[in-house]
Amino acid sequence: MTGSADWFTGTAYVSPVFGPNMNDVSAGEVTFLPGARSAWHTHPGGQMLVVTHGTGWTQERGQEKQVIRAGDVVWCPPDVEHWHGATDTTSMTHYAIQANVDGSAVTWGAHVTDEEYGK
Repeated sequence: MTGSADWFTGTAYVSPVFGPNMNDVSAGEVTFLPGARSAWHTHPGGQMLVVTHGTGWTQERGQEKQVIRAGDVVWCPPDVEHWHGATDTTSMTHYAIQANVDGSAVTWGAHVTDEEYGK
């Protein structure tokens, strides 16, 4: 399914991989087309990203944007605001793996602006 415009800028396809049946851990496969990215968000239990195709970017609030590529595994620490997505010219697919804590796996924030994305 196409990712919600409430949580993504551009075109992102989200496919559940498995639900929170094992210790409240779930995973989804997300494909970002060029220019697409998530909104700023946090995870109470952290999040692991396993990049399977392409090249993308990720950024923690207040830090420099980082390049991520197929084969990379990225740890997003608990409660650290961040975003991830494709570069402006390449697509990127990753598995996003996160745990539910007190019934929630993610808290969504504001959209990443074009200025923030382009830095």
